[in-house]
Amino acid sequence: MKTVKTEEVTMDTPLYTISVAAQLVGVSVHTLRMYEKEGLLIPFKKESKHRMYSQFDISRLKCIRDTITNHKFTISGIKGMLSLIPCWKIINCSDEERNNCAAYNGSFEPCWSYKHENNVCAANDCRLCPVFKEWGSCKEIKDSIKKFMT
Repeated sequence: MKTVKTEEVTMDTPLYTISVAAQLVGVSVHTLRMYEKEGLLIPFKKESKHRMYSQFDISRLKCIRDTITNHKFTISGIKGMLSLIPCWKIINCSDEERNNCAAYNGSFEPCWSYKHENNVCAANDCRLCPVFKEWGSCKEIKDSIKKFMT
């Protein structure tokens, strides 16, 4: 009897199409594309360019929706908040790397929104970066802010 090898499904496994993800979060497909364009999330893209979303992405999207709907933040406000993440501390950038980093020297955009050139992040996939991954849900954001404040 042959056994079929299956991959382990994790929080990062792309499972949902854009239409299913939109339905799970209660928004339109257009809204998800806008969030991506604004740099609030990075969906997985298949070779065919179709977007796929993981459970991690769904949690992030629910946090974004809650922040907009219940806490009355704008997309610009969320981007500004995410731009304050001390990414250089999380990935331990040197002073020289920080000086050459558009995200460190820029403002009001999360670090994963910048095109990284000639720095430590240039070869990295932002979707897999701890800076992006550690700030995926509202609880994680609050816990991380507390950690950096102490």
